[in-house]
Amino acid sequence: MLSIKQLSYALAVSKTLHFRKAAELCHVRQSTLSSGISELENQLGIKIFERDNKKVLITPLGQVVLDKATAIMLQLDDLQHLNHSHRKPLSFPLTVGMIPTIAPYLLPRLLPELKKSYPNAKIDIVEEQSHILLDLVQSGKIDTAIIATPFPCDGLLTLEFWQEDFYWVSLEKNKPNKAVEIAAKELLDKDLMLLKEGHCLKDHILDVCQLSEQMSNQEFRATSLNTLIQMVMNDMGTTLIPEMALSQLVTHYPVLSAIHLNEPSPHRRIVFAFRPNYVDISSLQALAKIARQSLMHTH
Repeated sequence: MLSIKQLSYALAVSKTLHFRKAAELCHVRQSTLSSGISELENQLGIKIFERDNKKVLITPLGQVVLDKATAIMLQLDDLQHLNHSHRKPLSFPLTVGMIPTIAPYLLPRLLPELKKSYPNAKIDIVEEQSHILLDLVQSGKIDTAIIATPFPCDGLLTLEFWQEDFYWVSLEKNKPNKAVEIAAKELLDKDLMLLKEGHCLKDHILDVCQLSEQMSNQEFRATSLNTLIQMVMNDMGTTLIPEMALSQLVTHYPVLSAIHLNEPSPHRRIVFAFRPNYVDISSLQALAKIARQSLMHTH
């Protein structure tokens, strides 16, 4: 009969593509892991892996087996945590993913409020780009991901808790006279610098402003908003940042100016993304409420 242990061995190999590393991940001898996978393959009559001394490959039928094994392990995890739904919110540890254009600006506000309301709550944070976080949610490696939409969340549910707009940041001396807002068409000659490819904020900005990739300053590519702000401070161009980042990135620098982007609002929506069969919804709802309150306190 197939066993959960055999499936976990196979999934470990698919993750590492290395039998020794997979055995270390499962805390067993390599011979034990190899035997378990051989038994699994024999019972199924399917070769899951092709292996030699140099590499491990997943066969097409093996990938089907691994996809089903992932689904089974997710169901098992949900079953083991079914009692979460009958306990107080945030009484169990949560692993929460956040994108880099949210985490540094939300966490300093969220965590103190969380500590006040739920002093025993334990939250582990994973910071990654949106597509990576959503894959981790789908595979059950993290409980939920806080991302900015619009962004495709196929197969996942979302819980929106915040909406915000973008602000154009420049040196105070370069700000148009008495301007309190700026339209996207006015950015065409402003040496606009955006984050590098892969950051959804860049795509959101281009979409909201209806700008092509070529309209942004191709010469400079940053991986963080903080880097972009430093470039603005050195008169290398201008940028757009989300509202939640203003207090950290702009307010404390008198040389900088930030004015509202006058395009249809909201420019991005902040959501929790989670699996449809996730059992601890009450914890996500509680966390969403605290996150919303913590952001409102800064207005």
